[in-house]
Amino acid sequence: MRRVAVTGLGAVSALGIGVAPFWARVVAGASGVRRITNFDATGFLAQIAAEVPGYDPAEHFTGTEQEILDRFAQFALIAAGEACAQAGLTLADEERDRAGVTIGSAMGGAVTQDDRYRKIYAEGAPRVHPFTIPRIMNNAATSHVSIRHGLRGPALAIGTACAASAHAIGEAFEIIRAGRADVMIAGGADAPITPGVVRGWEAMRVLAPPPSDDASRACRPFSRDRLGLVLGEGAGMLVLEAWDRAEARGATILAEVAGYAATADSGHITQPGVHAPVRAIERALAQAGLAPADVDYVNAHGTATRLNDATETTVLKQAFGVGAARLAISSTKAVHGHAMGASAALECIATILAIREGVAPPTANYTEPDPECDLDYVPNTARPLPIRAAISNSFAFGGLNAVLAIKKI
Repeated sequence: MRRVAVTGLGAVSALGIGVAPFWARVVAGASGVRRITNFDATGFLAQIAAEVPGYDPAEHFTGTEQEILDRFAQFALIAAGEACAQAGLTLADEERDRAGVTIGSAMGGAVTQDDRYRKIYAEGAPRVHPFTIPRIMNNAATSHVSIRHGLRGPALAIGTACAASAHAIGEAFEIIRAGRADVMIAGGADAPITPGVVRGWEAMRVLAPPPSDDASRACRPFSRDRLGLVLGEGAGMLVLEAWDRAEARGATILAEVAGYAATADSGHITQPGVHAPVRAIERALAQAGLAPADVDYVNAHGTATRLNDATETTVLKQAFGVGAARLAISSTKAVHGHAMGASAALECIATILAIREGVAPPTANYTEPDPECDLDYVPNTARPLPIRAAISNSFAFGGLNAVLAIKKI
């Protein structure tokens, strides 16, 4: 089995377009949660979200391109372009059959779907734009990235809710490791901040209400006064390469994806389990050749819901035993929101940069300890920390779990 190198990163998030503003604000604990501007949220219970600020499609795409690209696919293309540029990725024609793409998305073309349904049901439109289905389909981001970069190898669209991009990165890792491809662009993209989607999430009673003073403080993972998650949007992309290929072309290797595991709770559709997430951590570490004591940092799923954060704490205690107390753990969702299918990819990027920079990002907005969440969540202030290895957890609705193990090079 081959080693897998990370050679490029790309991000679009509520913290800005590009990896540089994303990382700077993650480390600073500077939240991108604001009042919703994508639509008029008057009368909504949830009036806040982590939107990509000041996004103008015309700055990135021609009018013709905008006709066929939903917002989530636009984000995917921008992030993939940044990742490929950092990687210095060039492919000879004969290499394109061994280069592919895996992209996760929970919602697909939600903006297009919401708009077209409004036209049909509210406005009585007898027909919609002929590109409606190509914009809505969940594989649109995968297909457009494949087309843009000439990738003719494995191409997969993964729809495992908020673990989708962790599964996408993990499956890309397995594809390269097994020799089925040499290069993969992997990550996730979602743009779910639409009236219909927000109403659906409101009905679940898991969204944080807007604070009376400062919307940026709404998401408080692991804090005793946490009130729920905040929806986000964006994209995160990685360029993964066979280690020998990356070395041979003189690429800068950012980190090594060393282990991955996927498990299912086979339990409740929305309530997280314990046994299967623990097994995912154990199996990812075993594949990576890591002992629990080798892990210094955990990027937690950390949604800021009452049940998730307490359950994840239990999971970490079972997986790491007494060693859980020494782990630096943080949830970066406090600043970039829960970007659905993009979240795990953004969190994987944060994990890689934490390893490279030797700093554990903070869990922003932390106010007071919760007896049920009694580990070290790096509250509010980033911490200098040599990180030899880290894991990134993603535990989705439906009981679908994915864990990525990342090693320092």
